[in-house]
Amino acid sequence: MITIENYLDSHYIHRSNWLRAAVLGANDGIISISSLAIGVASASDSRPSILLATIAGLVAGALSMAAGEYVSVSSQTDIEKADIEREKEELEKMPEAELNILAEIYEKRGLKKETAMQVAKELTAADALGAHIRDELGINEITQAKPIQAAFASGAAFTAGGLLPLLVTLVSPVLYMEYFLYGITILSLIILGAVSAKTGGSNVLKAILRIVIWGTIAMGISAGVGYIFGVSV
Repeated sequence: MITIENYLDSHYIHRSNWLRAAVLGANDGIISISSLAIGVASASDSRPSILLATIAGLVAGALSMAAGEYVSVSSQTDIEKADIEREKEELEKMPEAELNILAEIYEKRGLKKETAMQVAKELTAADALGAHIRDELGINEITQAKPIQAAFASGAAFTAGGLLPLLVTLVSPVLYMEYFLYGITILSLIILGAVSAKTGGSNVLKAILRIVIWGTIAMGISAGVGYIFGVSV
């Protein structure tokens, strides 16, 4: 027997909020920490110095990503709450106008005028505010902003991504560390692209190319700064 829960589980859109934050966090963690380690390794042959910079970058980056994601998504939540409160007031002050707005929405979606009005009346009778939140404002459980979830996913993903280059700085020869970091970073980006595509139900090759190309460009520019300035440690 197919239930609504099983039906929703067969789609991927309900994963969009946390998946976006997780992919962004992991991608940023891999590229940022790799670029930082490469930049320091290019100016120093001291493993402790490289490790210190990498660990500091990992901790600061994870906290920054989590805090930034929380603030950003919280702002979206505030807007959603303000719109909902405004909708409550409008329903109290002009219920007839709001009913007509709801009917127009359904009519634009393909229902006949009479049917659209009937649907609007029945939904209004059942849950007027819920109908307007969903169909007029476009807010539902899938798209609704979740600050804590997004912040945790982003911070944890950044940490997971940043641990890979950190491990490289621990075990690879200092002399060839930059090359090991480049190789592991590209491999990590390929894996991240494949996993995110599989989780989101999208094209794997397209996701891999997108994340590797842009990740490589970002890493190259970031690492280039370390080479240009060449600050000795």
